[in-house]
Amino acid sequence: MEVRVDLGQCSELNVVDLHAGVAARRPGRAEIEAAVRTLIAAAGDDPHREGLAETPARVARAYREWFSGYDTDPARLLERVFSESEGYDETVLLRSIPLVSTCEHHLAPITGVAHVAYQPNGKVVGISKLSRLVDAFARRLQLQERLTAQIAHALDDALSPRGVAVVVEASHGCMSTRGVNQHGVSMVTKCWLGSYKTDPELRRELMDSLPRACATHR
Repeated sequence: MEVRVDLGQCSELNVVDLHAGVAARRPGRAEIEAAVRTLIAAAGDDPHREGLAETPARVARAYREWFSGYDTDPARLLERVFSESEGYDETVLLRSIPLVSTCEHHLAPITGVAHVAYQPNGKVVGISKLSRLVDAFARRLQLQERLTAQIAHALDDALSPRGVAVVVEASHGCMSTRGVNQHGVSMVTKCWLGSYKTDPELRRELMDSLPRACATHR
């Protein structure tokens, strides 16, 4: 089962980085560990028993990794561009970028892949930067719809390409582990900017280039 959201009009969305104004002050390790102990107790267990005694410290370390995107400026990742592309203006596509994020509604995991494409307009960026861009936005508290649009607009702002396309396909722990408890459900979101928004044939060509699971759900 698949849920699809087409953000064809995402150029009109408010995709301002919602985290830019977050206060710099964060809780210290002692506060984080105390909060984790509270959650363990709320689950009905003893946070001081042997198997759980070190869990608060582990969670504190894991949070630094899971939410490292707050310490990354996506624009900085795309500062270095290359203009020696010999006039190449066809689609540049990086497929199946692994994506790990966290749903901001239930703090449940979001896992899947992102496909990022653009049509250069005189400038290209190193392909590893596309993967890092996805990771920078994913490792935050997120909504998949917003994540898709943020990736697309950051690339559009940095390169001013002829067009940008981002397709994200992901599964949500908040659906598979609670509530409706539905497994095997994936959500697909798409953002089209520039030429990909105005040219249906270009969109069709891009979707045909994606792995079959995505391409068959245009």
